Amino acid sequence: MSTARHRRIVILILVLMAAFLGQARAETGLKGAGATFPYPLYSKWFKDYAAVDPGVSFDYQAIGSGGGIKAILSGSVDFGATDKYLSDQELKQAPGKLLHIPTVLGAVAVSYNLPEVGAGLRLTGDTLAGIYMGTISRWNDPRLVRDNPGRELPDQPIVVVHRSDASGTTSIFTDYLSRVDELWSSMFGMGASIAWPVGIGAKGNGEVVQQIIANPYSIGYLEIAYALENGLPSAVLKNRSGTFVKPSMLSTRAAAVHGLKKMKADYRVSLVDQPGTDSYPIVGLTWLLVYQQQKDAAKGKKLVEFLTWELRKAEKMTSTLHYTPLPKDLADKVEKSIQSITYPR
Repeated sequence: MSTARHRRIVILILVLMAAFLGQARAETGLKGAGATFPYPLYSKWFKDYAAVDPGVSFDYQAIGSGGGIKAILSGSVDFGATDKYLSDQELKQAPGKLLHIPTVLGAVAVSYNLPEVGAGLRLTGDTLAGIYMGTISRWNDPRLVRDNPGRELPDQPIVVVHRSDASGTTSIFTDYLSRVDELWSSMFGMGASIAWPVGIGAKGNGEVVQQIIANPYSIGYLEIAYALENGLPSAVLKNRSGTFVKPSMLSTRAAAVHGLKKMKADYRVSLVDQPGTDSYPIVGLTWLLVYQQQKDAAKGKKLVEFLTWELRKAEKMTSTLHYTPLPKDLADKVEKSIQSITYPR
């Protein structure tokens, strides 16, 4: 074989190897599904992380926490996303040890469409439960008037908007109603899906926004980022200490300070109806669900690298998008859990 021909063959092999390696790097795709609660943040994380590591891509379907739980239990995704932590029974259904990885804290706002009223509508837990039970059906109901002295409330029927899909946002919201109203607790309870007695159903936080905007005199619950990004007013809720508090990063963090003290070692905890004058009463964690023992080496490695990045590098964009970062002591614990994820070496 001539020297020139030998060189051409070597060059061709090197070119093919480079192309193969480049293609391999670009083919590490991570598939996820679940919560719409953190979707505005997650979508930005996925986009920004592509600049950090061009060798990984994300395919995330915002189908609600219930859908995310089903998908991760069936193994059809690499990670699930949920605002409702799994029960012991649900964890037993998993084919391997499933980790709850907390990502951020968020507030569930109660938004409304009342042009005559504007911002600052005040609600107590019992009036909010009454609205969602249908026992308070008009905006000028005496109990709402009681909560809002000096404010002219319209003599109009209340259009109630709720989630129609299995939703972690619903789980947080109904957890709150169950804790503050005995009648709600006994009749409807809490869960990702319940038998709503009244109202219009909407799939995902985004559709809740659309229904509130489309229906004058409506009210609905949604993650605070959706309310702020769409210019919807949020009610000021009376908390456990008797103070009316608006949803914000500060009031979310205040609730978390108390609630996280009761968190289990696996990060499962409810943060609603916490004590403290500054605590907003409807707050929750959101989690990524990941199997501790990963079967695919490339995906496992990329997943661990991404989770570490979002925990330590993405705090600034977290607050910019109206979510509340994890407290440092919790983040330190979560990092150890992320590092416990194993994959074939």
